[in-house]
Amino acid sequence: MAIASTTPEAVPGTLAGRVDAAIAGLTPGYFALVMATGIVSIAMRTNGWVALSIALAVIASVAYLVLIVLNVIRILRHRHRIADDLADPARAFGFFTFVAATCVLGSRISQDSDLHGVAVALLAVAAIAWLVFGYTVPWTAVLGERRVQPITTANGTWFIWSVASQSIAVLAATLEAVEDFAPWRFALALLAVFSWSVGTFLYCAVGVFVGVRMLTVPFRPEDLTPPYWVAMGATAITVVAGARIVEMADAPMADATRGLIAGAAVFFWAFGTWLIPPLVMAGWWRHVRHRIPFRYEATLWSIVFPLGMYGVGSQFLGEVDRLPIVHAIGYVESWVALAVWTATFIAMLVNLWRTVLRAPRRTPAEASAANAS
Repeated sequence: MAIASTTPEAVPGTLAGRVDAAIAGLTPGYFALVMATGIVSIAMRTNGWVALSIALAVIASVAYLVLIVLNVIRILRHRHRIADDLADPARAFGFFTFVAATCVLGSRISQDSDLHGVAVALLAVAAIAWLVFGYTVPWTAVLGERRVQPITTANGTWFIWSVASQSIAVLAATLEAVEDFAPWRFALALLAVFSWSVGTFLYCAVGVFVGVRMLTVPFRPEDLTPPYWVAMGATAITVVAGARIVEMADAPMADATRGLIAGAAVFFWAFGTWLIPPLVMAGWWRHVRHRIPFRYEATLWSIVFPLGMYGVGSQFLGEVDRLPIVHAIGYVESWVALAVWTATFIAMLVNLWRTVLRAPRRTPAEASAANAS
């Protein structure tokens, strides 16, 4: 993957060296690629474009496996870089993208009746990772040994903690309605409502932390990175999770909370919709007003995922609450998400070619030295 940006002087001369350098610089949030591709695949299936949805699902699956392999290599060869990421409040919460990516992929796979077993396995992996990261990342990045004040580095990636929780709720609620898992219905309903509730609380808590940071620490254009879109994406996946829980079959936990969750879903959809114009204006302020160059970076997938999730969430909410206008908004938004996904995917491939696959060009001095030798 086009994983790390390096200066020309830092680019190794061999392909193996460039690949190793890219793996060393792999951001923990790169699983947002899988999140974005998976949710756009779900959106296209919802719109009736099954072949396109399958193609996107294949891309998401391949990217998921490739990223797992790259992260295993990174653990084996560059363990100190993993430790640095876990200790950095600005990057550590990116590890939760693995949880969300696993669940989004599982939600897409669960739409194919012959792959429900795979979806269950992905839910188990995601749930374990959610618990492990949920108790370790806040400690290593925020509560443990402090190199900087954590509040000064709070950013949009912190919202991924909430997204990961809600992704568990989406997949659990989706599988709860499958007849093959009727004996596990109560447990899946409990997991769905539990993780939805935790995710909702985390969203509010992170919103306070990020708000305090923006009000108390000088906020530069360089600080307004794409992950701030996750603030909107977290509301959208909360809507999807809520809609799935409302549609769950009868279970005590679902029956006790269905009305509350249905109302909260509308609230989060309205707030997420309200966030879109400020986020667009923030991008204008960063790239037009202050002329920060717009180039490919892994965090751009943090824009694609919220757009896709907003489209899917709006369509689900429109169906569950019989709101045709909301459903229409989601339909249009899903195509916007596909267009942005396509542009970002092409940019990623170009960046991969330029920074990893293509040999670095020699400077005139280097060429002269090589000829002299």
